[in-house]
Amino acid sequence: MLATSLAFVLYTYAGYPILCWLRARLRPRPIARQAIRPRVTVLIAAYREAGTIARKLESLARQSYPAELVDVVVACDGSDDGTPEAARAAGATHLSGRLQVLALPERRGKPPALNAAAAAATGEVLLLTDARQPLSENAIEALVEDLGDPDVGVAGGELVLGGDAPAGAYWKYEALIRKWEGRAASTVGVSGALYAMWRELWEPMPDETILDDVLQPMRARLRGRRVVFEPAAKAFDTAAESKREFQRKVRTLSGNFQLLVLLPGLLSPLRNPSWFELVSHKLCRLFVPYALVAAFIASALLPPPLALGLVAAQLAGYGLAGTRALGLELPLAGLAETFVVLNAAAVVGLWRFIRHGRKLPW
Repeated sequence: MLATSLAFVLYTYAGYPILCWLRARLRPRPIARQAIRPRVTVLIAAYREAGTIARKLESLARQSYPAELVDVVVACDGSDDGTPEAARAAGATHLSGRLQVLALPERRGKPPALNAAAAAATGEVLLLTDARQPLSENAIEALVEDLGDPDVGVAGGELVLGGDAPAGAYWKYEALIRKWEGRAASTVGVSGALYAMWRELWEPMPDETILDDVLQPMRARLRGRRVVFEPAAKAFDTAAESKREFQRKVRTLSGNFQLLVLLPGLLSPLRNPSWFELVSHKLCRLFVPYALVAAFIASALLPPPLALGLVAAQLAGYGLAGTRALGLELPLAGLAETFVVLNAAAVVGLWRFIRHGRKLPW
């Protein structure tokens, strides 16, 4: 049991990424990018973003993509802090005649706001981005040119996190996996901070959807289109501290369970071209906590002194993760903390899903 449990953990966090790298190197599938220029509608769901929306709209105004081919829809999700007014004021300054603000009367969550924004869109391409992160000036252009490949349905950009919080290192690791997946075939999901898709592939989402950035790409994948990662298109943010990152990961990981209910076809290797990637990248991570518990129990049942050494090594790893809570900055402590936060969030996320089912609260 010990060997099996450890092998499962190692495959999930190291073996699969190495396999992705090998596939990308040995059997690459380049994106046939084309300098197409379809009309693009940028969709933004905003809740209490009065302090950030102007910077976001200014970022969109600086895009290298032809301005006359870009319009923006900001769906204010019941914001009571003046977000609609701030958006209109910034739009008058930066996006004259190209901004539509939807002041939705009550907060219902991001998916209903995006559905409303998509219904108001006029573009052939929908570009979805969050309200707070500014974008690189080439973001729209780079994503649209990826969509010029007739096999590509969705193109995701890279979320670049500044600061020294451990979550930043995790996102770099995640970006590498997505890059290698996309180079070999198709990524499993994209970052909700920045992605583009052909409007013909858009389908309204259930109100309770947690992971629009996995649901929409996987819908496209089930229709035979590629989902690719474009590192040249960037969204910039600051890495969250572990407490906030834990809350975010609980929501994200519970959303992975919900995704399987919303799109049960993903579980069929006959229907899902990315079945192997989904299982290896997303689903295996949901069960690593239980493999860790099994490894700990199996270690304790071994004869001494082997049991003592293995148990002590595992406890030392968890203890190292806890040192940051005491204000200590020991080598590898941030990595250990991120690992513990991620796996604790997977356990809480499962409980959250069991409690609420597909109707997960936002």
